Formats: sequence, structure tokens, C-alpha cells
Amino acid sequence: MPAEATPEHDLIYGLEDRPGPLTALLAALQHVLAAFVGIITPPLIIGSVLGLGEHLPYLISMALMVSGVGTFIQARRPFGIGAGMICLQGTSFAFLGAILSAGFMVKQRGGSPEDVLAMIFGVCFFGAMVQVVLSRFIGHLRRVITPLVTGIVITLIGISLIKVGITDLGGGFNAPDFGAPGNLALGGFVLLVIILLNRCNTPWVRLSAIILGLGAGSVAAWFSGKLVPHALGSLPLISVPQPFKFGFAFDWAAFIPIALIYLISAIETVGDLTANCMLSRQPINGPSYVARLKGGVLGDGVSCLLAATFNAFPNTTFAQNNGVIQLTGVASRYVGLYIGAILFLLGLVPAIGAVLQQIPKPVLGGATLVMFGSVAAAGVRILAQTPLDRRSMLVIATSFGVGLGVAAQPELLHLLPKLVQNLFDSAITSGGITALVMCLLLPQPRVAATTLQAEGAGGPR
Repeated sequence: MPAEATPEHDLIYGLEDRPGPLTALLAALQHVLAAFVGIITPPLIIGSVLGLGEHLPYLISMALMVSGVGTFIQARRPFGIGAGMICLQGTSFAFLGAILSAGFMVKQRGGSPEDVLAMIFGVCFFGAMVQVVLSRFIGHLRRVITPLVTGIVITLIGISLIKVGITDLGGGFNAPDFGAPGNLALGGFVLLVIILLNRCNTPWVRLSAIILGLGAGSVAAWFSGKLVPHALGSLPLISVPQPFKFGFAFDWAAFIPIALIYLISAIETVGDLTANCMLSRQPINGPSYVARLKGGVLGDGVSCLLAATFNAFPNTTFAQNNGVIQLTGVASRYVGLYIGAILFLLGLVPAIGAVLQQIPKPVLGGATLVMFGSVAAAGVRILAQTPLDRRSMLVIATSFGVGLGVAAQPELLHLLPKLVQNLFDSAITSGGITALVMCLLLPQPRVAATTLQAEGAGGPR
């Protein structure tokens, strides 16, 4: 039975209510609409930057399929795995920088696309194990990874990824027409459309802004000759999941940056789960709350294990779907089962990935520029909610200085051992490790320490 909607209890369907099939399906479709672009964009970016075009349809299919399975697990909560709420699992943008670094490392050694994917999925598999273990100690972890550290790392992730977005807007890496006026106009048009749609007062137009922006940009690219649709080729009717289809490899230099992102991702998930509990009218303290946090982070880890096994990139709990719960008033976890089924069915169709692969780079860049800017803005928002005393400002200044400095001048480390270069040549790892070390070593005022331990960390991705 639906929950009675009152000013104090504005849910139409509570967590354990069972909407009718049609109501549940419509609510699930809205969640899929809000998350679809976020799920497919990381594979598109990784595939285009690392030259994995022939495998892209399969990678996109696996991303959708694993997202569906992970969402189903989070809602169903088998054996205590999952939060037992609508926690839509989707491909995480936070891992892009570390994954691209791992891919370039293999390419510099002369590795094939299959070697690149073997390394990425190998290190991501063991990285997921880190998150599984962390889920058992999530309460202690929140005392170590404070909102200050999380905000710094998320901001660095967004800033690092902006380079990828602006490069695509100009035409893509090594494009012969990079920076051509037509490319800039096309990317700028998509950016403008998304901004205007986000200012609309109609909620579902805002939710669909990126999809509509990509659609409008693709139409404009077709009229301008930038998009020339081609045949899909001999694709199979369905994508069949194959464990470790591309092999399995491992390298410590590639693993440690990814392990650090898994650490931060676990803390972000805690923030998202806390917001979900509030929207679902569930306790945000006490044993049941802690059990949901542990189950939810464990669900993220299991979802990432499945992703690495079945050739998809790391997953995380999407924050934007909390907005869909608030907007629709439907918090029933049974809707999560429908979401999982829809995403899984979409993943079975490789033609979807083949069509999306044809989106021109400037169109994709115009959309991802907003997404990556939003990641950085989310980090700034977390920092703004943190008490910015003299110690905090010193940690932020040093972490940004080291992280962005190394990224701006990668030759700085060229005389150091190759392992050190691979570990610290990205803003995320160098700045993130700096923030962690400084927060552990610098004494913290007692009042500030108590405040930080009481606050949750997390933000939209």
C-alpha cells in the first residue's frame, strides 16, 4: 500500500511499499533516463582516447548489463549485500584519470587494445577487493578520510577530466582538424543547449538535458556533414557476457592510483546512502543505519568485482538518482528491481553501443565538459561545507599545488624510478596522497575533529 502523502511524509511509496507493475515501470524508466548517459559516457571516452573502437559496442553493452545487475543486488539485498534501497549502480567518472593512465602505460610498452583492457580489468578487479574489505570498517574509515580529503580528491578528479572534455570538443586526440571552427561551434552548441535546458522549470526537461543536448548536437553534426552514419556491420543480435574476455594482467604502478580512487569512492557512497536514507525516511544513525552503509558499500564492491570480471569499468552508486526519488516521491526498493531488469535488457543489445559510438567527438565533448565541471563543482561544494581553518587551508593549498603542479609539468619526475613516475604523474594520486598524509600528520583542533567525525562525506558524480 502506498504511504500517505503529507507535508511531513511526502513519499507516495515508502521503502517497503510495492507499487503496481505499471507504476513501478514508469518510475524505473525515469531513473534509467536520469542515469543512462552517465553509464555509457565513460566507456565512450576510454574507448576513444585509448583507441578501443572495435570493442566499444561490447564495452557499452557490458556497462549497461553490469549496472543492471548491481542495481538489482542493491535493491534486493541478498545475504546482506546491498543497502536494500534504490541505489542505481553506474559507471564511475572518478576512475577515468587512473584508468587512462594505466591504458597509456600499456600502450607505451607496445601493448595491443586487448592488452590494455586486460591490464585495466585486472587492476580494477583487485581494486574492488579493496572496497569489499573497506565496507567492513566503514565507520573507522570515515574518521581517516574526512570531508576535507574527499573534497580535495573529487575536485582534482573533475579538474583532471576537464582536459579530456575540452580535447574532445576540439575534435579529439590527434585529430587532423583539431580546433577547427566547425568543431568548436558544434561543441559550443551542445554546451549551450544543455545549459538552457538545465534552466528550464520543467523537472524532466532538466533530467533529460544531456540526452537532449547530445541528440540536438548529433542532428546539427549530421546537417553540417560532421556525422555520416555508417552501417553497424556484423554485430551479434545479443551481447553474451564472457568472463575476462580480454585476459587478465596486473601492475602495481597501475593498481595503486585505482585503489586510492576505490577508497574515495567508498566514502562518496556513504554520503549518497545517507542522503538516500533521509529521502526514504530511514534512520541516519544507529545499528540499522550502519548495516545499510556496510551493505551498500559492500554492494558497490561486489558490483565492481562483477564489472571487472565481465569487462565493464568500475561502478558506483549514482547520486543523481536521489533527486529522482525526491521528485517522484517513490522510494520503494522494488522499483530498483525494475531498474536493474531494464538496464540488463538494454545491455543485451550491442547495436545500442554501435550507434552511440558514432557520436562525433565535438558533440561528446560539449556534453562531457559540463559533466566533468560538475564533478569539480561537487568537490568544491564539499570543501565549502568543511570548516576552513588555517590547517584546512594549508592542506588544500599544498594538495592542489602538488597535484596540479605535477599534472602541469609531468617532466618533473622523469629522473625518478619508473614506478614513482607512474604512481605520481597524475593530479589525483599526487594531490590525494598529499592530502591524506597532511591530514594524518598535522594536528587538528579538538572541536574541529569532533565536527568532522560527525559529518558525512559525499557528493554527486
